[in-house]
Amino acid sequence: MNIATTPEEWQALRKQIKNKSIGFVPTMGHLHEGHLALCEQSIKENDISVVSIFVNPAQFNQQADLDAYPRTLEADIAKLENIGINYLFAPDQSAMYQDNYEICVSENSISKELEGEYRPGHFEGVLTIVLKLLNLMQADRAYFGEKDYQQLLLIKKMAKALFLSSEIIACETIRAKDGLALSSRNSRLTADQRERAAHFPGLLSSNEDSEIIARQLEALNFKVDYITEKWGRLLGAVWLDDVRLIDNFSREY
Repeated sequence: MNIATTPEEWQALRKQIKNKSIGFVPTMGHLHEGHLALCEQSIKENDISVVSIFVNPAQFNQQADLDAYPRTLEADIAKLENIGINYLFAPDQSAMYQDNYEICVSENSISKELEGEYRPGHFEGVLTIVLKLLNLMQADRAYFGEKDYQQLLLIKKMAKALFLSSEIIACETIRAKDGLALSSRNSRLTADQRERAAHFPGLLSSNEDSEIIARQLEALNFKVDYITEKWGRLLGAVWLDDVRLIDNFSREY
């Protein structure tokens, strides 16, 4: 697997790839089966597959959350090599924000509610880094999980509005046996928290009204940011002590 750590290194490698389809999977590392499922879909649908690992500071609202985000680059590299990823792009902050984040991408509708309300500035950070990465990769297809459904909608909207050439591919959420959506933050849950966390997808996937689900979660000592029906999904964000979980399920009747 070829590894590039600067945009310039990647651009030099990219020029060597000709007449081959390219799939791209952007990640923040600490890879789990959900990430690897995206990678495997890319491998199946493209000649070349590229993964990026970059813990994007611009999308974190709290410094403590950024500092606590797991960084497991060596283990991640081994996992990517094992499944046959061709290229890894693993830059640092100075490489990706040479302008000190003076230029950013914003959206004025979808990004202002739900996650946007509870995490001000989050989506600006997400859209900015995704645009940078898509411009660098020049991939035919880019793969994103449906767990971050609002984020997925925004990335699709940006790609269409800015005439980006990459097709945005939505991939089904990968879950543990108890239903919990796989997430890098799950590793921060204690054994007791992990057992309790399964109540979140269990209730969110039920046919109950959103207000009833919210009350049931609160009775189980979750702190609820929101449980709401929108875009044909039931979306939720909750806190389990100091760990925040998000999820969504289809609600098409």
